[in-house]
Amino acid sequence: MFQLGSVLLSLYLSFNASIAANIEKAFLQNNPKLLYPLFATAQPIHISLPPPISFSDQLTGEQAYFLFQRTFRTYTTFEFFPDTAALRSPEKGRAILQARWSFLNKSKTQYVFQVFFFLRSDPEAATPGERWKITEIKAEKI
Repeated sequence: MFQLGSVLLSLYLSFNASIAANIEKAFLQNNPKLLYPLFATAQPIHISLPPPISFSDQLTGEQAYFLFQRTFRTYTTFEFFPDTAALRSPEKGRAILQARWSFLNKSKTQYVFQVFFFLRSDPEAATPGERWKITEIKAEKI
């Protein structure tokens, strides 16, 4: 019984590390194409970003892709650190990933956000790596 619990815990942690790694890669490469498959498709995604981006609305996955395409063109990621230790354990198929996002505008002014990715499990996912979907992104200035 203990071995089964250990296996399930390690699978859970590897799936969480996978979603965190995928989000981190998308931000570090300023690549919205890597974020797009992580967006929820069955419901709108609420995105709230403070100034200088100044955006708050509910979007489809495609609209969120274009928002981040424009954002990554305007602001270049300087640092992105997901806090996998602070990943709140799923409750009824939900989790929150917290990250620190630092980016520069064209004139090299640096901004730092604390970003929260609200995740929901997708029971119909084709692979375990696609299990978690982003349903909401909220940020606050640090």
